[in-house]
Amino acid sequence: MPGSAYRLPSNLTSTMTRAASTPESPVPVGVVGAGYWGPNLVRNFRGYGGTTVRWVCDVSEEKARRSVGSGSDIRITDRYEDLLEDDELTAVAIATPAETHGDLGLAALEAGKHVLMEKPLASSVAEARRLVAMAEASGLVLMCDHTYCYTPAVLKIRELVTSGELGDIRYFDSVRINLGLVQPDCDVLWDLAPHDLSILDFVLPPEHRPNRVSAHVADPLGIGRGSVGYLTMPLPGGAVAHIHVNWLSPTKIRKMIVAGSKKMLVWDDLEPSQRLSIYDRGVEIPDALEDRDRDHILVSYRTGDMVAPALPEIEALRGVVREFAEAINSGRAPSTDGHSGLRIVETLAAAEQSAGSEGAFRSVGSDLE
Repeated sequence: MPGSAYRLPSNLTSTMTRAASTPESPVPVGVVGAGYWGPNLVRNFRGYGGTTVRWVCDVSEEKARRSVGSGSDIRITDRYEDLLEDDELTAVAIATPAETHGDLGLAALEAGKHVLMEKPLASSVAEARRLVAMAEASGLVLMCDHTYCYTPAVLKIRELVTSGELGDIRYFDSVRINLGLVQPDCDVLWDLAPHDLSILDFVLPPEHRPNRVSAHVADPLGIGRGSVGYLTMPLPGGAVAHIHVNWLSPTKIRKMIVAGSKKMLVWDDLEPSQRLSIYDRGVEIPDALEDRDRDHILVSYRTGDMVAPALPEIEALRGVVREFAEAINSGRAPSTDGHSGLRIVETLAAAEQSAGSEGAFRSVGSDLE
């Protein structure tokens, strides 16, 4: 783990006093990592009335100070153990490289701190499972910052799916492509696919989540890790989910199509004036078909209205912060809890195995490490 901020104290034990908060008082939070995402966490924790930032920790104290600005009484440190040994600190939010998530998260849980973890939850299935087990054994909140799940658009998609307004799901098709940023420590699947996988996990009922994945990854740059990737996941009832991620596209696209038997929707995250479009359109076939009739199906096409629901422009990270604080104060599991983070890591690990086997389908689950 890089730098002194992420060294774990040698004398830390699970018997340390667990910091407490009450619904009447803001939850004291320490933010670990002041690089790209950490300052956004600091800003939202400070702006939400249910939390207060007590610490910012980074290997660079200069970065940590910049994230809080001048005249702040937030404590700055490059020693992670300062946060763990603070009995008045209730929770930590970890926004550090993925390979540090397992050790940092376990240390925080052992110290009695609730944990909000930047995606992915961990860099391996084994680490993710240890985090989930430790949180459950300690009665602590472990939440994964699957930010897109807290956007108004995705919350609306979940409502449309679970209410049955779309009908039976026939396919999910997601495209997340742009030029850069090529990451130094992971491939394009681990970098971009967690966003789309977490959305899929969030909007689908548990019984409809995929349990197999086929992956194809290309390394046209010759850098030793994939920069173009495709995931295919069968869904119950003959449906399919497909995800395309790419660091090498000349254009930036953030688009998802969810097609149901009754309605279809398109989510374009780069179109603020109409992020979500719901189409009363589809393909219809007779309800009952004999095998002998299948070669002579009379397909009919339904074309109805398109509706673009009015969605508020709310920063999704504010919803993450609120959910984290409310889960801590109520003692409930957050919507994107450790189990959801684990499912994403298991899917990515299975996708790695599939990509190394020329796209052969791999099960998502117990045989992964």
